[in-house]
Amino acid sequence: MLATIERVLILDRAEEISKMVLQSEIAEEYFRCIYKVKNNLETQRKIREFIKVKEQYEEVQRFGKYHPDYRVVMIKVRELKREMDLDEHVAKFRIAENELQSLLDEISVIIGHSVSEQIKVPTGNPFFDSSSNCGGGCGSGGSCGCSA
Repeated sequence: MLATIERVLILDRAEEISKMVLQSEIAEEYFRCIYKVKNNLETQRKIREFIKVKEQYEEVQRFGKYHPDYRVVMIKVRELKREMDLDEHVAKFRIAENELQSLLDEISVIIGHSVSEQIKVPTGNPFFDSSSNCGGGCGSGGSCGCSA
């Protein structure tokens, strides 16, 4: 494949954008939150306990309500998930993660639409997906006006 000036410029611009994202306040907050989650002993304990019970949960799911430990494991997994979700560091991490994902979704939509308004950028976010002609999955075979 030949490297044209246009391709080199596009790659340079993409690298600039990635550097700007990594240096953004949103990304910095994300990395701070990851650090706190990974280095807080209590948070790590909660995560380890949840993972251990989640493995039991997956085993119980194979047999469903007929498994002898079904009720005990189901209650325990919910309790530990709630405890983990309410952990200060995990909660802040999830917020930071969602904000970073939103930033990346916005950038993807801007880049996609700068090429063509007809490009569908699957973000997983209904706010961004609704701006496309189709909405991401109308299932109507094109009757909505999309080019499905």
